[in-house]
Amino acid sequence: MRDVAIIGLGQTPVAEHWDSSLRDLATQALREALTDADISDLSSVDAMYVGNAYGAPITSQSQLGALLADLGGLRGIEAYTVEAAEASGAAALRTGYLAVASGAVETAIVLGIEKATDRVGADHLRARGVSLDADYEAIHGATLPALAGLLMRRYMHEYGIELSAFENFSANAHLNGSTNANAMFRNKLKPGAFAKAPSVAAPVSLFDGAPDADGAAAVILTSADRAGDLVPQPIHIAASAVATDALALHDRADLLTLMAAQRAAQKAYAAAGIGPDDLDLFELHDAFTVISALTLEATGFAARGEGWKLAQESLIGREGSIPLSTFGGLKSRGNPIGATGIYQAVEATLQLRGAAGANQVADARIAMIQNLGGLGSTAITHILRA
Repeated sequence: MRDVAIIGLGQTPVAEHWDSSLRDLATQALREALTDADISDLSSVDAMYVGNAYGAPITSQSQLGALLADLGGLRGIEAYTVEAAEASGAAALRTGYLAVASGAVETAIVLGIEKATDRVGADHLRARGVSLDADYEAIHGATLPALAGLLMRRYMHEYGIELSAFENFSANAHLNGSTNANAMFRNKLKPGAFAKAPSVAAPVSLFDGAPDADGAAAVILTSADRAGDLVPQPIHIAASAVATDALALHDRADLLTLMAAQRAAQKAYAAAGIGPDDLDLFELHDAFTVISALTLEATGFAARGEGWKLAQESLIGREGSIPLSTFGGLKSRGNPIGATGIYQAVEATLQLRGAAGANQVADARIAMIQNLGGLGSTAITHILRA
C-alpha cells in the first residue's frame, strides 16, 4: 500500500443556497480544489468519488458521479457516488484513499455535496428518514432529533447530570464558527441562551442540534511520493478506518457506548502508531451535544460518563488539551450531511498547513476527523499529518 496525501482543497460556504443548485455548488468546490492543487491538465485526474446522502429523495437526482464528472470537464473518468448517510463524505474519502493507496488510481478527486434545503417541512423529514431503520424506527415516525433526545435523556439519567453540562459544546462551536467565513451561523452564544433555547425533541433543543444545510467541499488525493513535487504542503493521510454498529438504537448492545466510533478510532490509532494524547485537534461529528460527549468517551479522551466534563472544564477550545470543532463543527458551520466529512478534511488540512487564519490551532501537526452516519451506526475515522 502506498502513502496518500491531500494536495488540493475546495469548499463553498455552508448555507441555505436557494439560488444555487446541487450541480452549481459541486462544480464550484471542484474548480476551487483543482486550482488549489495547481491542476490545469484535467487528463491527469483518474477518478472522482462523490459523497452524497440524499440526492435521490431530496433533489431527485442520482448518478452524481457521471453528472458531476461531465460538468467538471472530466467526462469519461471513473466516477460514482458513495453513500453512508451522514458519513457519506468520509466514505467517499476512504474510497479515494484506498484507490490511490492500492496503486489503481494515481490522482483522485473526492467531492462531498448535499442540497438539503430542496425539501422543507414534512417532505424534508421523510427524505431524511431513509437513513433510519425503515421497519422499526422511521415507520413509527421516529426522527434523528427524536432518537438523539432519547439517547440524551438516558445519558443524563444514567450519570445524574443536568442539561447545562452540555452547554460548552455549543458555545465552543459557535465561538469558533464566528471567525469562519464559510460557517452558516457566525453568532456567539450569549450566556444563558442555551438553557432558554426552544425545544426540538426534549431534551434536545435548538442549540443542541446541528442545522441541515447546503454545501460542497472537495479534496484532491495523490500518492505521497508525487505530492511533494506538486504542492509545497501536502498533508498525509496517516490512517483510514471504518466500523459499524446496529442501525437501530434498540438493537445496540450498550446504548451509551458508540461502539463503531470506538472501533474506528482504535483501528486508526493503531495504523498511525499514535494515541489520543498525540492529537493536536479533533474534528468530531457534533450533530448533537450528547454525541460529542459520547464520542470523546469512545475515542479515548474521557472515561465513560465523563465526556461532558471536557466541555464544562473548557478543555475543548483552540488552546485546550483537545481542540474540537475548530471551524465551528456541524453545530455552527452547519451540517451539509453528505458533504460534512469532506468539510472536516478541508478544515483539518487547513489547520495542518498553518493556513486556518483566525481559527488556527497553534503548532498543529496531527489531526483526527471522525464522521458518523446516523447516531453512530457508521463511523469513519481519518488521521492526518502535516
